[in-house]
Amino acid sequence: MMIQTSSEIQGKKIVKTIGLVRGNTIRVRHIGRDILAVLKGIIGGEIQSYTKMMAEAREQAIDRMIDEARSLGANAVVDVRFTTSYIMTSAAEILVYGTAVVVE
Repeated sequence: MMIQTSSEIQGKKIVKTIGLVRGNTIRVRHIGRDILAVLKGIIGGEIQSYTKMMAEAREQAIDRMIDEARSLGANAVVDVRFTTSYIMTSAAEILVYGTAVVVE
């Protein structure tokens, strides 16, 4: 499955536009991670546990978007975008969306 942030795939021709596909996940912070994050706030540096959590969330959202695109018969997704929103105090959603297409 080809995934592109642009509306075209160089060297490929879009022969059919299927439509919007998306994948999301909602992640909740862990109190233990919050304690470490506060300590990092004092000494500075990357909060690796949050970085890892967000990377895993992005991959899961992408996988879900790809699953939806495949179920609709697409072999590529173009115009892919990410967005994040807070659901509640300690939870956030990562949403990835794009246009499912068929390319030659």
